[in-house]
Amino acid sequence: MSVSWNDLIARDARVLVASEIRDLLKVAERPEVISFAGGVPDPDLFPVDTFSEIYGAMMQDGTQARRSLQYSVSEGLPALRQWIIDDLADQGATRTIDNVLITNGAQQGLDILARLLLEEGRDLIVEKPSYLGAMQAFSTRLPNYVGVDAEEDGPVLSQLEDAFANGARVAYVAPDFQNPTGRSWSVARRKAVLELARRYGAVLLEDAAYSKLSYNGAESLPSLLSLDEQGSDPASGNVIQLGTFSKTLAPALRIGWVCAPRPVIDKLVLMMQAGNLHVSTVNQEAALRAAKKLFPGHLEKLRASYRTKRDVMLQTLAETMPGDVSWTKPEGGMFVWLTLPEHINARQLLEEALEDVHFAFVPGQAFFTDGSGKNTARLSFSTEKVDRIKDGITRLADLIKRKDNQ
Repeated sequence: MSVSWNDLIARDARVLVASEIRDLLKVAERPEVISFAGGVPDPDLFPVDTFSEIYGAMMQDGTQARRSLQYSVSEGLPALRQWIIDDLADQGATRTIDNVLITNGAQQGLDILARLLLEEGRDLIVEKPSYLGAMQAFSTRLPNYVGVDAEEDGPVLSQLEDAFANGARVAYVAPDFQNPTGRSWSVARRKAVLELARRYGAVLLEDAAYSKLSYNGAESLPSLLSLDEQGSDPASGNVIQLGTFSKTLAPALRIGWVCAPRPVIDKLVLMMQAGNLHVSTVNQEAALRAAKKLFPGHLEKLRASYRTKRDVMLQTLAETMPGDVSWTKPEGGMFVWLTLPEHINARQLLEEALEDVHFAFVPGQAFFTDGSGKNTARLSFSTEKVDRIKDGITRLADLIKRKDNQ
């Protein structure tokens, strides 16, 4: 008798489905296609020479090589965790090494936090729109999504308070240069959201993946973690922050971290031990050496490059788009969020853009848990050259104008 795989696959795994636009976006990999689809760093900015030196030096030192290629502690290398703690302290967040767990990118942090905090039917607050990768991690736990609309300076407070008042106790948020919209919260909104979380005894999962890509120089806005004064006690606090080197050094390192109260870390460590034991020792060591050597100079290089590309995209949008199209104006990160006229379906527009003008983006509906946002799109400017950004936006604007006239 053959195996009936559909019957054997657990229910929480059945919710995992491929994106409906995955096949379409495969076309975006063709060289003739100008792509604003991939939300990834510019590979031309990877510090290749530095990593070549670092890995070479580690392997040439016999003692270091044997240590770097061996198993390690599940919490992560103490020296790397200490670097993270010192960096957080520079941002105003006082924590201890015992508040940090190293993960396989921030995505693993989302996954294990979902398994720790969520279960079937439990309310989970998310911004509308929200990061697709986070929702993929959360959905395996079958939560009840509670969407909160976003304003220019942060989530709508009345909706957030209603969600807390109705029993929700976990909220996933991205206050800095959010993926997908590029928006950032004001300081006042950050303080107000944290106050609501304190009042209701709720947890804020703060995704800080893009926080160091501020075009205004150093981190100009305080993180929720730094504003969470109760977090100075290693066992307390309302904020769990997720960080990563993927946007500042290289994604393939797979070095992220969770900073959380000690009771949370203790449980997450056990989950790491039951899962993948620990993150690659050699990559942790390489990331630590690279961060010590490259920061803050490398961050300034990243900011300058992405700022230039952002400026070109915004200028071209202003010069070419019809008046019924609007967009965000990010102060950091990699994304611009486009809102189209309501009669334009962004997924259908993508199909036409790929076929007619060889241009790609991500339709915005994928970032909404309730299926809304059909007339929105995410544009990532991180990987294309300046001249192709101009050309791509012009092609898109021409296509939208044609549809407006139909």
